[in-house]
Amino acid sequence: MSIFWLLLIFCSSGGLTDAKCKFPAIFNFGDSNSDTGGFWAAFPAQHGPFGMTYFKKPAGRASDGRVVVDFLAQALGLPFLSPYLNSIGSDFRHGANFATLASTVLLPNTSLFVTGISPFSLGIQLNQIKDLKAKVLEPKPYGNLPPPNIFSEALYTIDIGQNDFTSNLKAIGIEGVKQYLPQVSSQIAWTIKELYDMGGRTFMVFNLAPVGCFPAFLTELPHNSSDLDEYGCMISYNNAVVDYNIMLNETLHQVLNMLQDASMIYVDTHSVKLELFRHPKDHGLLYGTKACCGHGGGAYNFDPEVFCGNSKVINGINITATACEDPQNYVSWDGIHATESANKLITSAVLSDSYSHPPFPLSRLCDLHPIG
Repeated sequence: MSIFWLLLIFCSSGGLTDAKCKFPAIFNFGDSNSDTGGFWAAFPAQHGPFGMTYFKKPAGRASDGRVVVDFLAQALGLPFLSPYLNSIGSDFRHGANFATLASTVLLPNTSLFVTGISPFSLGIQLNQIKDLKAKVLEPKPYGNLPPPNIFSEALYTIDIGQNDFTSNLKAIGIEGVKQYLPQVSSQIAWTIKELYDMGGRTFMVFNLAPVGCFPAFLTELPHNSSDLDEYGCMISYNNAVVDYNIMLNETLHQVLNMLQDASMIYVDTHSVKLELFRHPKDHGLLYGTKACCGHGGGAYNFDPEVFCGNSKVINGINITATACEDPQNYVSWDGIHATESANKLITSAVLSDSYSHPPFPLSRLCDLHPIG
């Protein structure tokens, strides 16, 4: 039995009714990998089949169900994080989610409607939490706001940078992207220092995924057969991600030396995702580099002309990118984002402490709830 299945059984068996946890809240910063509805609160337009597995309707996630931060909150005994941008029904007593789909670390120099990059970059997300804290500290705070001490007690999660890496990749190539990646890691480090000055003390930073295994990029990015490894992933692009992840880890260590009594955890979800893409069947899945929701079939089932859930007339024919009937068998939901099944496996690995550097014993800091 694989380690992933052992971890999943551990995290899914037995309930803890009065579980306690060191962290009463989560503040999350990121992009579509951890967005729980921020983008679609700002630009309402999401439709099915997103959310088909768990929510049974679109729920602001770029998946068929829950994303990693949903499972992480569940494991810590917290409710799903309300998007900061959602003005209806939000409850910030246990944290907030500042992530939005298509967000970047670096400030975008173009419009959402031109390139698809979100205006809510990491710097904007940082300003949003500062605004939230200012409202909490007002003499008579209103709404479902947390207590002032929440900012020093919360767990801060940061999962962003993928769009900085991939948005210009086709146009300028790997070497072009590498020119500004040091700015990306430095900006993440600077943001953490700002959050530390606000009172934050515990930070989990997720590294970048192996984009060379993504169905979308296997379809869109230039490469030849010699650049594919034995698992069908692009070697050159994945090597570039590894180089960035090493740089990010080194940058975080440098920052940690400047922050007294802070915990900085580098979370290697890259290794988890790479394992799932390479050996999906070892972890209860069937398809690694093939998208569940897409069009075109074949090895990748991804069509850059028509994204998941959308329709378009191409050569006089109305084409629709539809979802498979069994997303629980796929690693990739829509060619770019993970399915709920993959996200659950990723979270189980994170909770195991095997992929955290330095080791971060969440199971000793919290009575973990099941993530079924």
